[in-house]
Amino acid sequence: MKPELFEVWGDTVDGRHLLYSIAIGALVSLGAFSTAQHLLLGWVESAQMARAYAMLVGIVGCLVGGGICAALFKPKRNVVEQLADPAWRAKILVELQNEFGPLGSLADLPAATIAELKEMDLYDLFADYEKSLHCAPSNADVAPAGAVLAVSVPGGRP
Repeated sequence: MKPELFEVWGDTVDGRHLLYSIAIGALVSLGAFSTAQHLLLGWVESAQMARAYAMLVGIVGCLVGGGICAALFKPKRNVVEQLADPAWRAKILVELQNEFGPLGSLADLPAATIAELKEMDLYDLFADYEKSLHCAPSNADVAPAGAVLAVSVPGGRP
């Protein structure tokens, strides 16, 4: 039988384990609160103070219940790691530049940012992209196909 999976607060959970976790959390936190209130009524002069301290113990009970549930019910998420296609990455950089303008230079970045880019294997991508920008002729340098260029030479004829 395949478990029913639900998304709760951005995480994938098994519905049955979620119900068990709610029950465990309620039992542990309410049990801690009730026990603390019963014990503290005999030790503390004011019933209001005993109840306030019991609430603190109940909050600790919530944390303990969460720890119990975390130990009992393992995560259900599947992490799939894929290598990104270098051509796709280069295309994204072109789209970024077209949308937001020039990306800037790696030389302008602080050392910590460069280290992080290297750690994530993105430094070479940006370095290659930056080299391609410097090597590629600009639109002003490229004549459209079929165009005739007129060159003026000082003191000579065109």
